[in-house]
Amino acid sequence: MTNNLKVERARHNMTQADLAVAIGVSRQSINAMEKNKYVPSTVLALKLARLFKKPVEELFQLESTD
Repeated sequence: MTNNLKVERARHNMTQADLAVAIGVSRQSINAMEKNKYVPSTVLALKLARLFKKPVEELFQLESTD
């Protein structure tokens, strides 16, 4: 799975720490998601979508190998 979290975070002038606080996770979790090393839970994906006012599908995309 790939994602656009870094792009959305930049559009909202947020640091990884800012985003982590906003959704209640660690900065390391945000870093891991941005590097595609961590797949968020459904709840976390929905929190991110709500925060950025985007559909989940615009933030996260399945790859052909998923």
